[in-house]
Amino acid sequence: MEPVTELDQRFSDPGATATDWQEVRDSLASAQLFWITTVRRDGRPHMTPLAAVWLDDALFFCTGPSEQKAVNLRDNQAVILSTGCNQWDAGIDVVVEGTARRVTDAATLERLTQVWRSKWDGRWHFEVDGDAFRHEGGEGRALVFEVVPRKVLSFAKERFAASRHRFQSARV
Repeated sequence: MEPVTELDQRFSDPGATATDWQEVRDSLASAQLFWITTVRRDGRPHMTPLAAVWLDDALFFCTGPSEQKAVNLRDNQAVILSTGCNQWDAGIDVVVEGTARRVTDAATLERLTQVWRSKWDGRWHFEVDGDAFRHEGGEGRALVFEVVPRKVLSFAKERFAASRHRFQSARV
């Protein structure tokens, strides 16, 4: 899935070029930490850090069923996930806008357990437990969600290039 990419010249250095989608995709795939923003029932935002993985042009994350983000997603599936670094003049920051869709099929969940395990050198050990994850040997379940990007914003900081990556059609 290739987006239409354009430079936002209002927030970019003169002569800057839009960040290539492959560079943004690589950043999403290698990121170890994301911040997710969900919306509470009363409209207030809720933001928290979490681990996520990039697979098949989508972000996947998991959360306990009683955690605030899971509670929020019952009423409003709109989310923003962001990642980057806290340096002002180096690296790239990425913001992904989309809809969180619950993943329940065993084949996808099984595949995701392997992705989580390999990304962090085996430190995340999930098992498929029906339609969710469970930490290997643990009791708590974690719901798994997929976010297919609708729009991705990227902010290259070495050359100050604000880019917008819009997807013509997202998976449903």
